Amino acid sequence: MKKIKIAQIGTSLYSHGQLIWETITAQPDLFEIAGYALPENEAEKFPRKMPAFEGFRQLMVEEILTDPTIEAVTIETEEIYLTKYALMAAKAGKHIHMEKPGGLNSADFEALIAAMKKSGKVLHLGYMYRYNPYVQELLAKVRSGELGEIINVEAQMNMMFPLTDEARQWLKTFPGGMTFFLGCHLIDLILQIQGTPQEILPLNCATHIGGTTSEDFGMAAFKYPNGVSFAKTNAAEVGGYNRRQLVVCGSKGTVELKPLEINEGRSCVSTARAEYPSGAHSQSAPFNRYGGMMAAFAAYARGEKENPYTLDYELTLYQTILKACGAIK
Repeated sequence: MKKIKIAQIGTSLYSHGQLIWETITAQPDLFEIAGYALPENEAEKFPRKMPAFEGFRQLMVEEILTDPTIEAVTIETEEIYLTKYALMAAKAGKHIHMEKPGGLNSADFEALIAAMKKSGKVLHLGYMYRYNPYVQELLAKVRSGELGEIINVEAQMNMMFPLTDEARQWLKTFPGGMTFFLGCHLIDLILQIQGTPQEILPLNCATHIGGTTSEDFGMAAFKYPNGVSFAKTNAAEVGGYNRRQLVVCGSKGTVELKPLEINEGRSCVSTARAEYPSGAHSQSAPFNRYGGMMAAFAAYARGEKENPYTLDYELTLYQTILKACGAIK
């Protein structure tokens, strides 16, 4: 199997930068690690993240982009810089794995999509739930018609940010706060299951708990011909992590995944159908939420598999997220 020579640009305090780096460095059968770059003063801003990079070669961004032997990059900067560096990598002809959802500006993301179409390389976004085995199984049931006509989707991804420190105020960086930061994962699932909604209603607000003024309570409703779906993500929910949940209601059955993840790599599922409305229950075996995602990226970059998430889909998703955040109409 051909290894993909890869480098990482950036890391961040609250997103997946360190975890993606740890994942690719733990997959030596898939990736040859060229090194990493830390732009935007990240080494000084995030000293707690630096031990993960020890023992690997530190490069300048320009070295990564101009090295023709480096085939792929992971773009893991803070969200405000994502499309800046992704666009540079796209113009350099690299395969790209990028932190979700892809920067703050719609025009910049559109330019990135155009550059990737021109390059013909892979653009892979960090939506790890796409690689959750029970999510994959559920999506297959939806696509096969096993659940019948889909009526609505209820998706939640909650957590408990510290109530008085800078973490929840940091959410002011984003339009829509939590809807941008974590709600993007849920919107991805809703869009895959139901397609483009007729109407999007942003319902984001501040809890004001601990004095926060950021939109730390993220919610959006999506109107479809058969009903209304919602994505909700609360940064101040006690026990919120274990109540991360996906419910899909169809005319022939309902499937509930709750929690979406537990104990760093299990999912629980309940299914009800007309013939057994009391439902069936099961729990997945352990899995690595990032391992499968990055293995898929390697396969796409090698040309062994086609990325099912097209550039046009990623653009539609990004614009849908911004609408749910109230950033665009």
